[in-house]
Amino acid sequence: MSDAPSIRPFTIEVPDAVLDDLRARLANTRWPEAEPVDDWTQGTPLDWVRAVCDHWADGYDWRARESALNRFDHFVTEIGVGGLAGLDVHFVHQRSPHDEAMPLLLSHGWPGSIVEFHKVIEPLTDPTKFGGDASDAFHVVAPSLPGFGFSGKPTQTGWGVERIAEAFAEVMARLGYDRYVAQGGDYAMRARRPAARRDRDLCAAILLTLALSSRQV
Repeated sequence: MSDAPSIRPFTIEVPDAVLDDLRARLANTRWPEAEPVDDWTQGTPLDWVRAVCDHWADGYDWRARESALNRFDHFVTEIGVGGLAGLDVHFVHQRSPHDEAMPLLLSHGWPGSIVEFHKVIEPLTDPTKFGGDASDAFHVVAPSLPGFGFSGKPTQTGWGVERIAEAFAEVMARLGYDRYVAQGGDYAMRARRPAARRDRDLCAAILLTLALSSRQV
C-alpha cells in the first residue's frame, strides 16, 4: 500500500437545507431604524444593506454559481505543517492541454475565495482558445485558504502566513510540481513572500497584487 498522501476529488454540493436556512435568516432579519442622513457619513445606509440582503435572498442564483465553479477540477488533501494538526486544504487543479505549461499557484486574499479566478483559469490553461500562444500556458493550482471556502477550519492557533505558505508548497509538491510560479494578493501576498524566500529552488517567480508593504522578498 502506498504511503503517499491522499488527494481526493471534490465536488461543490451545498445542500438545499443550507440555502433554505440562509433565505429564512435573511427574511427574518430585525432591521434597525434608518440613519438620519442621506449619505454614508454614519456608516452603511440601511437601504443599501437591505437591497444587498434582498439580492442574496431572491436574486442570487447559487446553483448557477455552483455549476460554473464545478466546471473546474476540484480536490482536497489533508495537510499538517509545523506541528499543527492536519486539515483538509481544498484547491482547484486545472491542467493545461499544453504539456510544457508552467505550473502556476494562484492564492486568494482575505476575505476572498477561488471565485476571484474563475474568469482567468481557462485563458491561463488554454491561451490558444483566446488568441494567445501555447508558450503562454499554465497548469493552474488555486487553493482555498485554511478556514475559507471549502478548506477545513483550523482547530488551533498557528495558521499564519508562514504555515499557509508551507501548506501551499506541500500542495504543489504532492501534485508533482518541482518548479512553479506564484501569484498572491492581500493576505495571500504576505504568504507568497516567505514562500519565495524559503523555496527559491521551487518557486521561480512571484507576482504580488494589492501589495500592502514595501518590504522586499
